[in-house]
Amino acid sequence: MVLGKNDSEREQAITIESDEQSAGVPASGELEGNAYNPLGNAGINHWQASYVTHASLDERNNIFFAAVQMTRMPMVVCDPNQPDTPIVFANKAFLDLTQYTEEETLGRNCRFLQGEQTDQNTIAEIRTALKENRAVAVDILNYKADGTPFWNALFMGPVSDQNGKLLYWFASQMDITERRLTENSFRQAQKMEAIGQLTAGLAHDFNNLLQIITGNLELAGQYAHAHPTLSQAIANAQQAAERGGKLTQQLLAFARKQRLEPKRINLNSLIVDFSEMLVRTLGESVDLRLDLKPGLPSCTLDPTHMEMALLNVLINARDAMPGGGKVTVATALMNDSERSGVHQLPPGAYVVICIIDEGVGMTPEVARRATEPFFTTKMPGTGLGLAMVHGFVQQSNGRLEIDSHLDKGTAVRMIFPVTLERAGASLHNVPTSKPDAQTILLVEDSDDVRQVTEKYLRSQGYIVLSTHSGEEALQLLDQHKKVDLLFTDIIMPGGMNGLVLADRVKQRIPDIPVLLATGYTEELANQNVNTSLCILNKPYRGHELTERINALLKPDKASF
Repeated sequence: MVLGKNDSEREQAITIESDEQSAGVPASGELEGNAYNPLGNAGINHWQASYVTHASLDERNNIFFAAVQMTRMPMVVCDPNQPDTPIVFANKAFLDLTQYTEEETLGRNCRFLQGEQTDQNTIAEIRTALKENRAVAVDILNYKADGTPFWNALFMGPVSDQNGKLLYWFASQMDITERRLTENSFRQAQKMEAIGQLTAGLAHDFNNLLQIITGNLELAGQYAHAHPTLSQAIANAQQAAERGGKLTQQLLAFARKQRLEPKRINLNSLIVDFSEMLVRTLGESVDLRLDLKPGLPSCTLDPTHMEMALLNVLINARDAMPGGGKVTVATALMNDSERSGVHQLPPGAYVVICIIDEGVGMTPEVARRATEPFFTTKMPGTGLGLAMVHGFVQQSNGRLEIDSHLDKGTAVRMIFPVTLERAGASLHNVPTSKPDAQTILLVEDSDDVRQVTEKYLRSQGYIVLSTHSGEEALQLLDQHKKVDLLFTDIIMPGGMNGLVLADRVKQRIPDIPVLLATGYTEELANQNVNTSLCILNKPYRGHELTERINALLKPDKASF
């Protein structure tokens, strides 16, 4: 940070830019601090410090005083020669900004604008500059007369007489609250996106490992019937693997990369149908109340994920009220463009579900980090509950908002767009019996996953053609004319992923059924997926794979 010019440079500058009444020290491209600069650059000509020959503030009948009162830039003058350096002049723009009257302003030190969240390091920086009689510019959190906080781009510079005696401090302000909020939101979005990408990549790799574990455990279980102790150990390991699978789904939910199955639903109906489960979960000490708006329009959401999001928020509300209390679940319709703008949403109609508790509330810092993965104030706790809710809401084109105050409770709002057109029909699995000696083309880039899957499919009586890439899969298809089903992973290295491979195979065999496997569905979110394709999430159990294949391979289906 540039602290200002030395005495010789100041004297030289004053000699250059001087008239009979005042002189100043040009900035010459130097910055006075870390505040927002309204010039868009460091500046060359404006003064960092000045001196005057007439120190009186009584001359208020000239054009310069009129300009100061007409500008929209808030300005004050403080007198360091009086006790506590009080404000001796404040222009009209300063009164408009702070909402204080002139009587409430004059004679007070500027610190009356500070509050509980004003950064002490910034205050110390200002005090240091005052002691050194140099200009300073900082962004500081100040408070208006009604208690409203605002970010202030503050500039202060010294005014001296021709002998160098300090006469006044001049200060200008600018309300930069909106800019600061925008910057903070952008930084938070970048951070969350980076964490989401990392999380999704880890979940993808972890799902592949879980698939190897679960597949081999199932194979081992087939040979352990005569050993009860071994069978129980395998069952315990399978349960642990299933819990690991649920954990990866939570991670993918936060990263907004889990596969959703959205349907046209009414939030009022979903809440009422789910209320019995919610009451049991919250316990007798929590009074659950519903305040549902009649005639609420439908929205398009994954009902299962919506229920889990609601449950996660209500569990947090319960934990915030260890002595019990009231929790209200309310719904509303928002179709006012002005209100949607306040919530940073494009114009349109939205349905709102709000969960309000009477708990201990959160500090601003905790509320700001509440949706970060692994951040928790509960012990024990995973820190994934609200992260999952945030990811689900974002992936559903909605918005999550949290308002919380210590000892006053918390309100969590989930806002979703109204569905104007009926959602398209979803894929329905058709139950069927086990096929006989049909051929499956298996494509999986992980050698371990491919081997365990191939072994399981062969144990179920299928003929399996397996390979690690889409390019080799097409070669196998050319060599073996009889292929009844394509089972491929979606994410594969190289130029051909599972979706491209499925399209190429269907160009050759239009009626071939396709089963896709994935633990990371970002590709699905970015492409128009054919609704005839069936998707199996990793890690999957052997019986789940068999059920999907049976559903796709009808017994009377002719070979290709």
